[in-house]
Amino acid sequence: MRSMLFLPADSEKKIAKGEGTNSDGLILDLEDSIAPGRKAEGRRLAREYLDSHPITDRKQKLMVRINPLDGDMTLDDLAAVVGGAPDFVILPKYRTREDVIRLDHYLSALEIREGVTLGYIKILVIGTETGQALFNLGGLTDCSSRLAYVSWGEFDLSADVGAETHRLPDGSWDDLFRTARSLCVAAAASAGIEPCNTVFTDFKDDDGLRSACEGARRAGFTCMMAIHPNQVDIINEAFSITAEQLVWSQRVVDAFDSNPKVGVVGLDGIMLDKPHYTQAKRMIERAAMYR
Repeated sequence: MRSMLFLPADSEKKIAKGEGTNSDGLILDLEDSIAPGRKAEGRRLAREYLDSHPITDRKQKLMVRINPLDGDMTLDDLAAVVGGAPDFVILPKYRTREDVIRLDHYLSALEIREGVTLGYIKILVIGTETGQALFNLGGLTDCSSRLAYVSWGEFDLSADVGAETHRLPDGSWDDLFRTARSLCVAAAASAGIEPCNTVFTDFKDDDGLRSACEGARRAGFTCMMAIHPNQVDIINEAFSITAEQLVWSQRVVDAFDSNPKVGVVGLDGIMLDKPHYTQAKRMIERAAMYR
């Protein structure tokens, strides 16, 4: 996926609007975007939407963000939606690897109960919303075969540590938040999963969104979450592989494959080594997934 669009699960109107976008994934949100008194309605509507879009008919990945494991709503969330076989469950407020392991166990038990293929539902962890989490991102490595993505968040982290702002006067992130972003990418590489960039909140600032996307991609992120339908196409474009990039990547792969006994090859006057080969193969694989 390149784009994942947040939609409050208790709003049929907003869910329908999201379905009409080109977003690769739709996030039916049961957490922050729903008031406590609307959680039950959100669960009901999320399940109805999942049931009306069975796995074989889905054009977009369907994802559900549940409430944090340290509260008392998680099991109600999961019991309501697992039978609808969401492609992903999003776990907020990660603390330690035990959170992912525990969620994995819950999903396994409920998949068996509901007749969903065991292991079908994957996990996306939002990994930097607590100060505790920053010390435990390495724990994502080998914690669950369901784990497929890790994202990061600045606003919950800011609230957790008591920061008055997460930005410096020039608009750049303060040290803690820049560190959280970097650790997210490193944790993804360590765990062999995809790093997903956090949301860009000013949905009317297209130029700012493009800049955020470009910076995220340069840093190693492969996708991004959106909070408004109008952000989706910009995100998709930014994280797609261009024709020029694909041609270059194929030339790099061909150069190495035709010289299997060498560690360095020259191409257009540039010396390339194995990391270039690895990156080129990754680009080709990603381009194939986006077609």
